[in-house]
Amino acid sequence: MSANIFFSVGEPSGDQHAARMVSQILALDSTIQVRGFGGQAMRDAGCHLDRDLTQHAVVGLIEVIPKLREFFRFADEAEEIFRQGNVDAVVLVDFPGFNWHIAKRAKKYGIPVYYYCPPQLWAWGGWRIKKMKRSVDHVLAVLPVEEGYFEGHGIPTTFVGHPFFDAVACHRLDHQLLDRFRDISLSGEHLVAVLPGSREHEVHSNWPLMLEAIRRLHRANTRTRFLVAAYRDRQCIWCRDQMTEEDQDLPIEFFVDRTSEVVEAARCAMMVSGSVSLELMARRTPAAVVYRVGRVLHTVGKHVLRLDSITLPNLMSDRKVFPEMVSVGKTEPAIDFLTQSIHAMLNDHFYFQGLLESLDRLRDQYAQPGASQRAAEFIHGQLSGVDGMPGKSENLCDLSRRAA
Repeated sequence: MSANIFFSVGEPSGDQHAARMVSQILALDSTIQVRGFGGQAMRDAGCHLDRDLTQHAVVGLIEVIPKLREFFRFADEAEEIFRQGNVDAVVLVDFPGFNWHIAKRAKKYGIPVYYYCPPQLWAWGGWRIKKMKRSVDHVLAVLPVEEGYFEGHGIPTTFVGHPFFDAVACHRLDHQLLDRFRDISLSGEHLVAVLPGSREHEVHSNWPLMLEAIRRLHRANTRTRFLVAAYRDRQCIWCRDQMTEEDQDLPIEFFVDRTSEVVEAARCAMMVSGSVSLELMARRTPAAVVYRVGRVLHTVGKHVLRLDSITLPNLMSDRKVFPEMVSVGKTEPAIDFLTQSIHAMLNDHFYFQGLLESLDRLRDQYAQPGASQRAAEFIHGQLSGVDGMPGKSENLCDLSRRAA
């Protein structure tokens, strides 16, 4: 089968997810031509990049406005490719603000459009569902809630699982560091992971709460060490700078780019809400989740968001697997929440075992790798006229090994 697939990917995380899917598609059929917008990981996987769109990734309206003309020009470039008539399918990955325009242009030329890692319309922005229905032929859902939501609105949907679990399965851990952590645990110390967020404003808002909770926990749990996994060097430095002279004796270690090792080794964690919660779920590490917001944003969110939880594993479950709290106004309630939750995970055996059992059930149901392969098999099946046609697929970690 000779076919041409156009990918549109605009964010670094989407680039990684799409790259694994591209690798699997080409393993199924090396004659397929893959091109489009994406990043270096997609290029390494065998995709011909018409444009590196990840270099133009933006967050928020303020960053988007200056680049609107540029993004429309990119969409016009994609339309010219579609007009030439040699694209058999378009695969969109996240990045909805831009990808709506790609979908609209593809449909203009009768090209089927598939959305992998779709926008979270089920959480907010539900008014966009009509646009989705007009522009997208099939959704490849990564969360169970998405399957019911999009199907309920008349959009054909297939649940393939979350590619984040592929990334976790493929990540090469630093075993020398894990051995050191293991020695600490064998000496009788509990390890608590502390994940203060990946964005600057998250770190600045939530780390002070976490630091105060660490102080209180240390007074009651002297055989506990806290492993802070920062996302960037400057965030790590900022967190260190917030510590007072009295804090110098606290059993805290700071790490950058070692989140997986910290999560793997820890008994439990305190964390800022984010996609890293899926890694804690996959690695069977219970956590207390907090997210601090301003009063205005919280008020707006209550009217716009349609969520029962701020934590992805909780949204995938029928119960609160991870205790969580949205912090607004005074900080004391959030500090108490973190302190009490972690103290219980360290000292209440039955409570801790209950959390592990809930995590095990959720992991067995959803935290299995293979989303990239299932998505690739679906697209390959659509192009060949056989739904979900299985074939010889590549080991999902081979791409990561080649890039290493």
